[in-house]
Amino acid sequence: MNIQETIITKLTNSLALSHIEVINESFMHNVPPDSETHFKLVVVAKDFDQKNRLQRQKLVYQILSTELSGAVHALTMHTLTPHEWEKDKSISTTSPECLGGSATDN
Repeated sequence: MNIQETIITKLTNSLALSHIEVINESFMHNVPPDSETHFKLVVVAKDFDQKNRLQRQKLVYQILSTELSGAVHALTMHTLTPHEWEKDKSISTTSPECLGGSATDN
């Protein structure tokens, strides 16, 4: 199972999801081909009711702690309740281009 599939499985098994998108954006960065290091998530879950944005993101970070401490370098996420999602499904799935930079830049 690749990292993208692992993320989907872990979130699906841990949250009461009504919608999920896991987008591998690694190709937009200075990484080897077929990398799985940069992801964007759109996660819609009943579990987010009565939680603010920080609490929602902390919950996702907890669920994906193994991936975030290893192969995943960057994670962008939109965490919404089903009500928020129904009200506005226009979450942008387009990310800005990478501006470059690497660990060797000073």
